[in-house]
Amino acid sequence: MAEVITMPRLSDTMTEGKVSKWHKKVGDAVKEGDILAEIETDKAVQDFESEINGTLLYVGVEEGAQAPVDSVLAIIGKEGEDISALIGGGAKSEEKKVEEEHKTENQSTDVENTEESAAAADIPEGVEVITMPRLSDTMTEGKVAKWQKNVGDTVKEGDILAEIETDKAVQDFESEFNGTLLYQGVAEGDAAEVDKILAIIGPAGTDVSGVVSGGGKKATAPKTEAKAETTTEEKQESAPVPASSTGDRVAISPLAKKIAQDKGIDFASIKGSGENGRIVKKDVENYQPSAQPAATVSAPKAAPAQPSVAFTPGEDSETPNSQMRNIIAKRLAESKFTAPHYYLTVEINMDKAIEARKEINSVPDTKVSFNDMVIKAVAVALRKHPQVNSSWAGDKIVHHGNINVGVAVAVPDGLVVPVLKNTDYMNYNEISAAVKDMAGRAKTKALKANEMEGSTFSVSNLGMFGIETFTSIINQPNSAILSVGAIIEKPIVKNGQIVVGNTMKLSLACDHRVIDGATGAQFLQTLRTYLESPLTLLLG
Repeated sequence: MAEVITMPRLSDTMTEGKVSKWHKKVGDAVKEGDILAEIETDKAVQDFESEINGTLLYVGVEEGAQAPVDSVLAIIGKEGEDISALIGGGAKSEEKKVEEEHKTENQSTDVENTEESAAAADIPEGVEVITMPRLSDTMTEGKVAKWQKNVGDTVKEGDILAEIETDKAVQDFESEFNGTLLYQGVAEGDAAEVDKILAIIGPAGTDVSGVVSGGGKKATAPKTEAKAETTTEEKQESAPVPASSTGDRVAISPLAKKIAQDKGIDFASIKGSGENGRIVKKDVENYQPSAQPAATVSAPKAAPAQPSVAFTPGEDSETPNSQMRNIIAKRLAESKFTAPHYYLTVEINMDKAIEARKEINSVPDTKVSFNDMVIKAVAVALRKHPQVNSSWAGDKIVHHGNINVGVAVAVPDGLVVPVLKNTDYMNYNEISAAVKDMAGRAKTKALKANEMEGSTFSVSNLGMFGIETFTSIINQPNSAILSVGAIIEKPIVKNGQIVVGNTMKLSLACDHRVIDGATGAQFLQTLRTYLESPLTLLLG
């Protein structure tokens, strides 16, 4: 029986989605894990995978059009199956309407079509135009930080073409085609708007001057496009299955492969749930890295927290701002001057936490940091104080249903905040593995935009630098951020006696529009209880 696929809700604020590109057309066979379409939300463009097998029988949203969440996106079923009842009998009338519109358009634009066809003839067969991708929800232009391939170099599918700097991070941009790099549309260090020509790939020696002068646009030629799509699909079907680091061939969908590579996961260690054991997106997302020995994961190379600046006595020097630095400056200023900050500080006795950490780390293959313990305690405390896990939205306050803790990480260009989704459901090992993974990839500029979105609370820790206490600027749209200082050994009063103890100071910055002083104080009291008596976390 045919299945109706509806427009998915891909972000917490999404009310409608736009189909940026269909990867399948009506009549195509679809397998579980295949990418059906690219859906543009209010935050980013995401690949949307099929969860069922069959034939694509109906497309409810045309490429470039928008539709509300839960409206009909597509219908998948058996080839030739009658689906008129599923689309309310309106599909045929719509098709006729579209056909009539196309006929009118074709009659009125014969001259334009002729000109476009002539322009398309200038694009040699096998040539692919690569445009500047939209790599983050707020990205309007991208800067080529570094070209990994030069004109004339051979390029294979999966090779990194360039490092693209967005307003949030620097990301590796992979080629989806095989051929020779014939043209670079953006010089290294320069920026270009999204969808402008980034590169052209094709057979060696091909003249692409006409493609460049035409802006890389192709005319609409249904027959030619259909043939090109078929050829691409045939290539994808005949392409060898990606190999894992063990040398064995692994059946894995393109999106699942990319996610696994981003997370540094070996394909061979994942059990596929798709057809014939094929690995699909959900398999990679549900994979638990903590279940693997730490030795199998190669640690990313550390990068300095600040860019190195040469010092010459008597001479001033300048460093051009990166896009990340400009955005950080803009957003921190907006946060500081729009949200009325106030600060609360509390001193925690960490003696029991130190003992608890020793016991936890005595378990084989376990290494939990104090920061991991703070993050876990924060997540459980937020359950008891949902007002702190809220955001200001002008005429209302949004109380988030998920607890997603952002962890501030210093990188050469400034600061990024990777997010641990549903932190309250994570154990110490999962938090430790996730923080190490994302912090390492943040410093090597390998974090993806969606890994830095959706935080509901943030934690910043400078204790490893010996900083005893400090205050932070709220990471909007959060309403609070916790600043964690160093654990200091010093004399304390305990049961009327002066003894040596270990203390740590926590500072909570709050947005007074959302969190009243008493609410913030109660949250810190709960957090103190969890850290001073770690066993109480089991009751949270």
